[in-house]
Amino acid sequence: MLFSIGTRVKFINTNDTGVVTALLDNGMVNVLLDQVEMEIPAFLDDLIRAEDQIDESPSIKAKIVPGKKAQKLAVPDIPEPNIQYAILKSKGLQLAFDPILKLDAHAERYKIYLINDTKDEALFTLTLKLKNRVDQRFNGKIGTMAVYEVGELLFDQLNDHPVFEVECWRVTTAGTEARLHKSLRIKPKQFFKKTTMAPLLNKQVHLFRLFDQLKPPSKGKDEDLQTYTKRNARPIVQWNNIQERFPMDVMEFAEFEPELDLHIEHLIKDHQKLTNPEIIRVQLFHFEQYISKAIRLGVDRVFVIHGVGKGKLRNEIASRLLQMDHIKTFKNEFHPRYGYGATEIVFE
Repeated sequence: MLFSIGTRVKFINTNDTGVVTALLDNGMVNVLLDQVEMEIPAFLDDLIRAEDQIDESPSIKAKIVPGKKAQKLAVPDIPEPNIQYAILKSKGLQLAFDPILKLDAHAERYKIYLINDTKDEALFTLTLKLKNRVDQRFNGKIGTMAVYEVGELLFDQLNDHPVFEVECWRVTTAGTEARLHKSLRIKPKQFFKKTTMAPLLNKQVHLFRLFDQLKPPSKGKDEDLQTYTKRNARPIVQWNNIQERFPMDVMEFAEFEPELDLHIEHLIKDHQKLTNPEIIRVQLFHFEQYISKAIRLGVDRVFVIHGVGKGKLRNEIASRLLQMDHIKTFKNEFHPRYGYGATEIVFE
């Protein structure tokens, strides 16, 4: 309640009366009391106007009504992943890499899972090789429509040329069948291209298919000779001329050299005028042209001679091979003919 100077007031607790003589700070005023003619400070909360009456027992009880609270939006519960769904088309046995993220949203490591969405159970052996050395090996049994965790791969280990060797053999009522084998080389460039939703795991992962089915391919033992011949016979092609019979690719394949010598004196003339960076560029240009041609012609393997030296050209070749498609494996090991001066490249 607000008062002005000269307002007659009454003290709520003592019923003493007086006149406001001054307005003070902090919600106080000076009051000149009627009874003793003394001026005292008083809080505004302790005063009412003299003409107002204090109702000691009010007939209407005050009720505090809380104000409306801001309505909070209901957050729907996140449903648990439902893995009890029908697999419309089986993808076979798969290898999944589930990224474990750091606070900066970059992957720190990957949990590795085997996923079997077939109706068969199987025994398996999984071997992880880093830099051509065995790092981890797992043996186990994976059931039908099941997920099996088989370890972890650190993010930095993607630079160690990880290779997963997987052997798998189906379990039947008659025992185990012939083994299936798969060698999967992880290439960082292809690894990071995309993620996909993994069946049964219900997560976005890096997914690789190992085997379309766990049943080994039929060898046609139950077929008679006539049926087998009809199924595998190639159509007879009538050739009109020698160019059709021996197309350019065939001629190129026949003339293709399975080794490339990158010593600069075998590539260009007047190489003495070139600087070292220019020599490397020329060598890598011939190397990439040679590999592209080998892939196009379907060559199985080649040797690239780079010499020993300080290893700069060898390292550049290895770096580029890691980024190329259709490369199954490559190695720089001692060879009776080349020593350590050549890299053997095997194509898919």
